[in-house]
Amino acid sequence: MTQPQGGLRGWSAARRGKVSRLRLTSLRLRLVVVFGAVALTAAVSASGIAYWLNREAVLTRTQGSVLRDFEQEMQNRAGSLPEHPSQDELQHTAGQMANSSQRFNVLLVGADDSGKTVYGNSNGLNGFSLEDVPESLRTAVNKQQDVIGGNKSPYHLYWQRVVDHGTPYLVAGTRVNGGGPTGYMRKSLAPEAKDLNSLAWSLGIATALALVGAALLAQAAATTVLKPVHRLGVAARRLGEGRLDTRLRVSGTDELADLSRTFNRTAEALEKRVDDMAARDEASRRFVADMSHELRTPLTAITTVAEVLEEELDAESGSIDPMIEPAVRLVVSETRRLNNLVENLMEVTRFDAGTARLVLDDVDVADQITACIDARAWLDAVDLAAERGIHARLDPRRLDVILANLIGNALKHGGSPVRVSVSAQDDSVVIAVRDHGPGIPEDVLPHVFDRFYKASASRPRSEGSGLGLSIALENAHIHGGEITAANSPEGGAVFTLRLPRGVSEPADRDGADDGEQGATTVLDEGNAS
Repeated sequence: MTQPQGGLRGWSAARRGKVSRLRLTSLRLRLVVVFGAVALTAAVSASGIAYWLNREAVLTRTQGSVLRDFEQEMQNRAGSLPEHPSQDELQHTAGQMANSSQRFNVLLVGADDSGKTVYGNSNGLNGFSLEDVPESLRTAVNKQQDVIGGNKSPYHLYWQRVVDHGTPYLVAGTRVNGGGPTGYMRKSLAPEAKDLNSLAWSLGIATALALVGAALLAQAAATTVLKPVHRLGVAARRLGEGRLDTRLRVSGTDELADLSRTFNRTAEALEKRVDDMAARDEASRRFVADMSHELRTPLTAITTVAEVLEEELDAESGSIDPMIEPAVRLVVSETRRLNNLVENLMEVTRFDAGTARLVLDDVDVADQITACIDARAWLDAVDLAAERGIHARLDPRRLDVILANLIGNALKHGGSPVRVSVSAQDDSVVIAVRDHGPGIPEDVLPHVFDRFYKASASRPRSEGSGLGLSIALENAHIHGGEITAANSPEGGAVFTLRLPRGVSEPADRDGADDGEQGATTVLDEGNAS
């Protein structure tokens, strides 16, 4: 049966989530590994010490008991034999010695009256033999010691643990002092080895359980520690996304609780600071908007007077005194500049307040560019390369503002001829405005769209205010487009306007701001001055 695609995606996402939580750099994994390593080290150390102590205790206890019993049997039974016993006597005595409580094998070695070596084995001919005794032990047993000082016996009891065909044995030997046979004993330590193996298995299982318990404990501890850290990370991300009302629930008095309190205090201070900045910014925008609106009324009157004065200057009657004619022309020019500046400030205020709206229409781009150039008497200075029939759904007034600023900026600072080309792509229209001037300095390029930016600090007073290109860029952005500035390899600057051929949201024809209707006012084009 085919699993639904959504189920596969959910399973894959859950699996990726688990893997990411257990990545090598994960704090949770490191805590589990550290806890496990500490627990494993402690458990292995404790188990090893316990095993070693129990092993020594078991072997020492068994060995001591066997050796005491063997030594006592050698004194009581082998010591009662004649100095030159027969084989039958040795065989009989070895059997009696093997029937002790420890049940060990006995081998007695002596010399009969003729000097021949005879053996007595508790298990018969196929039992414990002299070849089963290590040579080093036989040498030590048969070596006579000097009876001096604290050494009261020429012969001593020696023992050694050996392994024969995988079975551990205790082998011991001694000679009867004052003359008599040499006795050897072999005791199987298989029961003790079995007990020690059982102990080792128990300790190993205990170590494994301790390791599992430590891992579970580490997981629980990591969850307890990392849950607040995870909540802090989520809260920090929410704060970074602009949700300044994010707060953490604080409980307890530990370091994590202190960290949560610090985060809450920081978020509260940040929210207050942002609110204060937003309020000041709003007040500043409102001030600029109110100031611009208030200036429009006196500017209208001043503009009317300036137009009358300009007509008088152009009249042939000569009613203007030639002495004050330069001052009148300066007043007319500055009045026009002030009027443009107020219009630009109002436009900027609309963009900052987010109240600018599009009034969309189906526009023939070539016709729109031609109308813009013709309205400003730029036909002789602009070379237009645009095919008719390239349509796009745009705001004609805002497109005119963009074109007027780009072409006017090229004519003023780049020099003629200015070439305007249009190309259509699948989902956008590209308009390139290129001049034949010296180009834009590399240090100026990143700032040509900045507000009030002027390329030459030595000419702070120019006809432009430094708002034209920034307003053109905002008009492109509100369409979902972009404007880029660069220098052409062939010389001159190139401004490239890219606009979509349609917008995703319908136009709000009732949402146009007061003052946006009507003539296509040439906005300031002084950014690149």
